[in-house]
Amino acid sequence: MNPIELTDFTGFRFLSGLRLTEDGSRAAFAVQESDLDKNAYRSDLWLWEPEGVRRLTSSGDVRSFCWLDGETLLFPSGREKKEEKPGEPETVFYSLSIRGGEAVKAFAVPLAVSGIRPLKDGRFVLAGEQDNARPDFSALTGEEKVKALEGYKEEQDYTVLDEIPFWSNGGGITNKKRSRLWIFSPGDGTLTPLTPPLMSVDYWELDPARERILYCGLEYENRMELTSGAWVYTISTGACQELLPPEQLSLYSAHFYGERILLLGSEGKRFGLNENPGLYWCENGRAELICAPDLSVGSSVGSDCRLGGGWSFRPCPEGLGITAIITDRACSRLADLTPEGTCTWLTLPEGSVDCFDRVGQVCLFIGMRGQGLQELYSLNLSTGEETCLTSFNQEALAGKYVAVPQPLSFRNEDGLELDGWVLLPRGYDPARQYPAILDIHGGPKTVYGTVYYHEMQLWASQGYFVFYCNPRGGDGRGDAFADIRGKYGAIDYADLMGFTDRVLEAYPAIDARRVGVTGGSYGGFMTNWIIGHTDRFAAAASQRSISNWISMGYTTDIGYYFAPDQTAATPWDNLERMWDQSPLKYADRCVTPTLFIHSDQDYRCWQAEALQMFTALKVHGVESRLCLFKGENHELSRSGKPKHRIRRLREITGWMDRHLK
Repeated sequence: MNPIELTDFTGFRFLSGLRLTEDGSRAAFAVQESDLDKNAYRSDLWLWEPEGVRRLTSSGDVRSFCWLDGETLLFPSGREKKEEKPGEPETVFYSLSIRGGEAVKAFAVPLAVSGIRPLKDGRFVLAGEQDNARPDFSALTGEEKVKALEGYKEEQDYTVLDEIPFWSNGGGITNKKRSRLWIFSPGDGTLTPLTPPLMSVDYWELDPARERILYCGLEYENRMELTSGAWVYTISTGACQELLPPEQLSLYSAHFYGERILLLGSEGKRFGLNENPGLYWCENGRAELICAPDLSVGSSVGSDCRLGGGWSFRPCPEGLGITAIITDRACSRLADLTPEGTCTWLTLPEGSVDCFDRVGQVCLFIGMRGQGLQELYSLNLSTGEETCLTSFNQEALAGKYVAVPQPLSFRNEDGLELDGWVLLPRGYDPARQYPAILDIHGGPKTVYGTVYYHEMQLWASQGYFVFYCNPRGGDGRGDAFADIRGKYGAIDYADLMGFTDRVLEAYPAIDARRVGVTGGSYGGFMTNWIIGHTDRFAAAASQRSISNWISMGYTTDIGYYFAPDQTAATPWDNLERMWDQSPLKYADRCVTPTLFIHSDQDYRCWQAEALQMFTALKVHGVESRLCLFKGENHELSRSGKPKHRIRRLREITGWMDRHLK
């Protein structure tokens, strides 16, 4: 078998954004692939019908869309090259018949549009960004507009912040920017706002008759809170009714359920930010809890072989509740959740379901099965039988050594069974000695599973044992398991070191003197923590990490609420507790050669986190190196530019080779 090569991922294809027609007879979805010449990704739409799949677009810049009817798609595209006008955003939409012909320009909207749906009367409801710090140039003409544009351009030399969060990972400066709902009339180009200028809409949906819009959001100034409210807008009358004030729940979604409103959300009173959601009725301005099944909605199964997303939950047909992706231990599965509190599993307990759509008894999903990459599947809801409908990645790994994860569960110091796996090196010979790498997931409320992970498979092909596990703090096993607030670096560290001991015991072919450790985000935090608490690792690679909870809490997009929640402290009520949980405190104990990988636009874990730890190690004479990626953010390993992802893997692999081989 040939080895996995570092650049193999550039030949993978990534599926996302699955949408069925209203009758469920066909579906469209996006397929992305690397374009090394442009150091970017090409994205086009494909169609599924019972007869098979076929490509619909070829411009390479189409990813999002909606169905106008059962045979026509509407999508934004930049195929018509126009001069960009600073301060005057525009989204141009095209319609395309699946029966053939070229895409036709439908209309242009003077907004950066993130979602759109047709109404019955030919108008559209859409979500678009409102920049409240920018003048409304569309309302100006002549000399007045020229002067306003000149003033706006001059203002770009300055960044003014007056609220938190003021930036967003992957979104840049967000100060005074909101996702707002509008009704757009293509006939005369009018935009009618449905939500206030300072309200940010997180979720919205149309009722089946397209007569009402249900949405969740929060209006704020100065500081964004974590709870949100729910409203319904009646299209025919223009009336807007508040269903739930924005003080009770952190809402995932709100759904029409006959004449009632079903909410998916969390109070966060018992387990803080990471508390799993429950189902609620929205009654008389109150959220009445129906059931709290302690299930994690959405897939948190890690892989570096996805781009884009899609639906994680949808209303069930015939008013049965919601269908949702649930992270279940080390996999993600589809399930029906009913208001009666029952959970009916629809897919098998393996791999991952990455997104799905469902109309009646027609259910399709994009997922990863075995050690295969993403494909489109149909699901028979009566039998649970899954049928693979595509072969986008069938040849991508053909003839390659793809290590099958060897399960290695173990009991931690408290007697709790934890899940772990080991990848055997290519050409494994038990009589030889091998280096090994411990890989730690992010989150911390995510999981590793058995799906294909390119970086790990690369290292296994390069002659490494690779081992990984799901310590406490991870997802898929309920709120109590995920709750490590105030315990960072304590119980999770014990789990990781206990697993390392178990792996070395089970696989004596691993040379204990040549073991490395790496991880990103929370995994980067733990890498920083580990090198300050043990010298057992011969090399480390800390990626997009946290080193100091105090600085992380007050420089990043989520820090002001994430850091106090996770450390159970603030600098004003318990500075020592935050500092005790910060890896930087223990940098004077470090001896492990450490590589730091970070991005200059990572606003989730700001680059100061890597700079502090790197500098501290240099001060104390520890061999260290920092590679800072320009123009990348927290998602470098998953959706960074192809050449940057190649460089990242070369940096880490080269560092491990240098110190472990």
